[in-house]
Amino acid sequence: MKLRPYQQEVAKAVLNSIQSHRGLTFSVEIARQGGKNELSAHLELLLLTLYMARGGNLIKCSPTFKPQTIISMARLKDRLDDFGFNGLYHSQMGYIIQLGEAKAIFLSAEESSSVVGHTADILLEIDESQDVAKEKYNKEFRPMGSATNVTCIHYGTTWDDDTLLEEIKQNNLELERIDGIKRHFRYDWKEITRYNRDYGRYVIQERERLGEDHPLFRTQYALLPIKGGGRFLSRQQIAQMIGSHQRLQSPHKAGTLYIAGVDLAGEATQEMSLLRGARPEQDSSVASPSLRSGLRLTPQNDKERRVRNDRERSQDSTVITIAEVDMPNRLPVLRIVEQYQWTGITHSQLYPQMVEILKNIWNCHRIAVDATGLGQPVASFLKKELGSKVIPFTFTQRSKSALGFELLSYINSNRLKLYQQDGSREYRETMFQLEKAKAQYRPNQTVNFYVPPWEGHDDFLMSLALLTVAAKESTVRHAKGSTRDYS
Repeated sequence: MKLRPYQQEVAKAVLNSIQSHRGLTFSVEIARQGGKNELSAHLELLLLTLYMARGGNLIKCSPTFKPQTIISMARLKDRLDDFGFNGLYHSQMGYIIQLGEAKAIFLSAEESSSVVGHTADILLEIDESQDVAKEKYNKEFRPMGSATNVTCIHYGTTWDDDTLLEEIKQNNLELERIDGIKRHFRYDWKEITRYNRDYGRYVIQERERLGEDHPLFRTQYALLPIKGGGRFLSRQQIAQMIGSHQRLQSPHKAGTLYIAGVDLAGEATQEMSLLRGARPEQDSSVASPSLRSGLRLTPQNDKERRVRNDRERSQDSTVITIAEVDMPNRLPVLRIVEQYQWTGITHSQLYPQMVEILKNIWNCHRIAVDATGLGQPVASFLKKELGSKVIPFTFTQRSKSALGFELLSYINSNRLKLYQQDGSREYRETMFQLEKAKAQYRPNQTVNFYVPPWEGHDDFLMSLALLTVAAKESTVRHAKGSTRDYS
């Protein structure tokens, strides 16, 4: 079997435990795309071959049945075909592959899955162990091998210090110190690059795109765990976002590509502000000087300014961020050139001004709009007025996580720059939200990023993040068309 040396090291340890009936539990961390799944499939193939006359069960669980369990089954079938077993094995019940008397049973570790009643007497595999709930494993999977002292192997990539994989890993490291038997195997991207230089070149590009401190690079490739939460951005990350270019009131030269991120205020918040007697026509702000004159009140003294700022901070805002897109290399660089903010105005009142800004002033090539909940009608209106330029974005746990990771990749790789500090309220509020933003890293390898409600809002932060959606669509579509026509 064509396994790399690090894969062979794991396979030999597992086979030794099985054949000597030692019942050891192993943890294996292999960098993303480093061959973890191939190692698993080859082990399953070998064990089915060894036990096809004697009989027995090996059980593999994955965090989900679709697609992870199905992919694992397909991979094993491919390996069986490669080694001449085509026509000799057969499938049962949609989750069992049998060769002779030996069976490979594939199960889902989802919370709702029913798996009780199966017995593992050859091997118990836990795939992507960092995504499997501890309670599910301890209550339903681990007992499958208790009567047979089965060998168990946990595969995965590190995440935070509270996952099942990390718990097994730490226990294994402690046992290694006691008896010297190697139970934990760790192969980061540098180790894999020793045997595959193309892989190394790919990861270096990912490091350039994501930044070395990006949570996904740290966990998937460097195999370094992250903490469960804390600041979303460090002071160093915020500092490197500060640019030296001037804020603009309108495009400064023909042929420049502009995009927009639009975060919408909750309509309920706006309506409540009206019921409380606020005067939105005067209290609102539209950040382009050509539009804001006559709409923004000028505080007469410091006390009035503080009272007004406190009132507005208690209300959510609709925010539009405009960015200039540059492609000095193969990765887009975003330079924030203007920001607009409205507080206490209903969405329907904003339609004419939003169209004026996005279409007539900046002629934005792509516009990512928050289409969650009450934002959906706004996104639909803008799409009707502006066409395919508008990209509706619905916030879910996974989509917001992907958005956060993408925003971090721009920041870490120095590809997102704010305009030069100009003393404006928009600039101050942006910096405030960047500094107050928190991150919560979840066991399913997702992140939630937000400003705690008791500290303020995250409308400027989300508007910045939505720019990455517009940039992705803009650069992909722009590459297929003209180099100058951005309409």
